[in-house]
Amino acid sequence: MTVLEILLPLVAVVLLTLPLIKVFTGKVSAQSAKRRLGVHISGFAGAVVLCLLVAMSNSSVFAAGEVATITGTIAQGLGFLAASLSTGFSALGAGIAVAAAAPAAIGAFSENEKNFGKSLIFVALGEGVAIYGLLISILIINKI
Repeated sequence: MTVLEILLPLVAVVLLTLPLIKVFTGKVSAQSAKRRLGVHISGFAGAVVLCLLVAMSNSSVFAAGEVATITGTIAQGLGFLAASLSTGFSALGAGIAVAAAAPAAIGAFSENEKNFGKSLIFVALGEGVAIYGLLISILIINKI
């Protein structure tokens, strides 16, 4: 790795975060924040395209000669995709469930200390969804 390959991404990250510093500190108006966010998104998209172009131009992957082969079937690939989707979506659902149940459980517990066990069950049920999704993905991977 050359110094340019190390410093160029670092400079890009700093330049991409500069427009948002005043937005996060709350020192800009709504119109200015929208403009800064637009500049940030445009700059990020430009940086991604630039990095892709640089990577493709100097990469030995696209050089003629050795060709990489991938072993496996389409069914195996779809199985891995199904396993990842079941884990990801179940974790997302569990996060949404816990985000709704935990504040309600804290509120119920603060009003009456006897509600702790009942409210904890609802939070645990939300977390169970993620465990079930992980179990399904393990079963899918074992079948592949």
